[in-house]
Formats: sequence, C-alpha cells, structure tokens
Amino acid sequence: MDQSETLLGFFAEVSALDQMIRALVETRLPAGFQWSQFAVLNHLVLAGEGQTPVALARTFEVPKTSMTHTLIVLERHGLVRIEPNPKDGRSKLVWLTPKGRSLRGVAVTALGPDMAALSARVDAAAVEAVRAAIWQVRAAIEALRDA
Repeated sequence: MDQSETLLGFFAEVSALDQMIRALVETRLPAGFQWSQFAVLNHLVLAGEGQTPVALARTFEVPKTSMTHTLIVLERHGLVRIEPNPKDGRSKLVWLTPKGRSLRGVAVTALGPDMAALSARVDAAAVEAVRAAIWQVRAAIEALRDA
C-alpha cells in the first residue's frame, strides 16, 4: 500500500473513532448540551483559557459564525464569559466560569465507567503512541492549511 492509501485509511479510522466518541460523550452530557459545547469547554480546560473566538474557530475548523453561536449559548448558560481583549479593543477573549468547569467535570465523571472499561481493554502506551502520531499528522495538516 502506498503512503496516500495509508493516510486515507488512517483518516477513515480517525473519522469513525471521532463519530463513536461524539456519540458516547453526548449520551453522558446533561440534557440539552451537545458535543460542540462540551468540546469547547474541554478544550479551554486542556489547552488554556483566554483564547479568541477566531482562534477557537480555527482549532475546531468551523466558521467563526458557528463558533460565535456556540459561545453565545455557553455564555447564556453561564458556562463561559466573553470579555474584551485588553491588548486590542476589538477582539474578545473566552474564559471558563466555575459553572463551566463544573459542567465539564460532571461530564468527565459520567464518562468515568466508560474510560475504566476502555482502559481495561487498551494498552495505555499504545494509546500514547497513537496520540503522538495523531499530533504529528495534525501539525502537518495545520502547516499545509496555513501555508
């Protein structure tokens, strides 16, 4: 199999896994909340707060209008606060609220039994190796996108 076929097969597996993860997480979220909202909260916990809506839209590869809508919903529920960027008066920065951290924590706790079941079936070192490979592919795609 050539490198293109290998990459396309890899993309197919990642895509299938993404769909399965989204379905699993959505079953564990409080009623009324969606994967896209959880993903933003989770990203802000893992990658850091104080990001602009534009940066978040780029991270999630969605139009700025879609990210703005998601952020408005999160803000309406008191899960994030959106403040002017003190470095430039035009852009905004997104911060988690204690309620947002709590909701993310509730979802993570609800996923606990699923994570334990997966951990019993999957080698942690293998998962970390795949994660490193995914990061490498992601960084390469981002470089191509930004070139």
